[in-house]
Amino acid sequence: MSARHADIPVRRLRTHRLAGEAFASVEDAVATQLAVQAQDYLGALWGVGQRVHGADEAMIERALADRRIVRSWPLRGTLHFVAADDLRWLLALAAPRTLQRQKRRLQQDFELDERVVERAREVCRRALGGGRALARDALYAQFDAAGIATAASRGLHLVWWLAHEGTLCFGARAGKQQTFVLLDDWLAPAPAVAREDALAELARRYFASRGPASVQDFAWWSGLAAADAAAAHESVHAELASERIDGVEYWHAAATFVAGEGARVHLLPAWDEYTVAYRERGAFLDAAQAGRAGNGIFKPVLLVDGRIAGTWKRTLAKSGVEVEADWFVEPKAAVRNAFDAAVARYAGFLGLPRIA
Repeated sequence: MSARHADIPVRRLRTHRLAGEAFASVEDAVATQLAVQAQDYLGALWGVGQRVHGADEAMIERALADRRIVRSWPLRGTLHFVAADDLRWLLALAAPRTLQRQKRRLQQDFELDERVVERAREVCRRALGGGRALARDALYAQFDAAGIATAASRGLHLVWWLAHEGTLCFGARAGKQQTFVLLDDWLAPAPAVAREDALAELARRYFASRGPASVQDFAWWSGLAAADAAAAHESVHAELASERIDGVEYWHAAATFVAGEGARVHLLPAWDEYTVAYRERGAFLDAAQAGRAGNGIFKPVLLVDGRIAGTWKRTLAKSGVEVEADWFVEPKAAVRNAFDAAVARYAGFLGLPRIA
């Protein structure tokens, strides 16, 4: 790996706001990143929180309950947090392709088709109309009572379809339970965005918040068809700076903020945008450690200077939170000290003492 390629993780730490200047608010963090993967709900709360100045878990949940950010399936058929103003145009841009690619599988594996979804849509309108929210089991019970079976993951795929078409999204948590609401009740109407403008905005925010990155990285993250990803990049490339490193063209915002030194160690949740936003992961993960690190995506990972150096797990108890590290290589004292600082910050985010 060349010296310039090795510099990419440090630069990405800054564009991801894991080092240097943190975001001032939750909605600013989510809007700047545009879509923050959130299928691991509790992990995603921390993923946003460690990018926001003074954040704790309750602050992120308040932003969700106050409808400043929202959780749904806007990109790649998977769950994300997005700013309230961005959900509708993202769904209009990306969801039709995702639905079309999955319809045959949904028909073959779950006997879901347009007729079933139309019936389920009416159930949702009756059960959730007027601003009501239902937890998953309660909504499934409404479907079952109407003769729409939800067993064997059929219910999950049904709400997935309904969310992609813009009928449902997630509401606020009720205790430990996620709830579903009607999107039109939960969020204010928003004007339609022309497809060309939506493609440009998608590319603009991706490269500004995740650069340096390649067009191939952008296509992977967005889930767009290759031609659409290329067109999106082409529409904004004049606003970006580029450089060729080890034969790959990397793009980033032409003007970037000046960042100070960040902590050397970061505790990333599974599916954090720092790792999931790139098709090529060599900049932050040694191929020999990919399996142990869950390919940098499927497990919570430890970053040291922007590169994955191990994994971690938490154990919650009434007395506090314990964080256990699995280092690939035994760390030096300075890294251990930085790890302790990172754990203290995570415990503070949860509002719990650290169990040593």
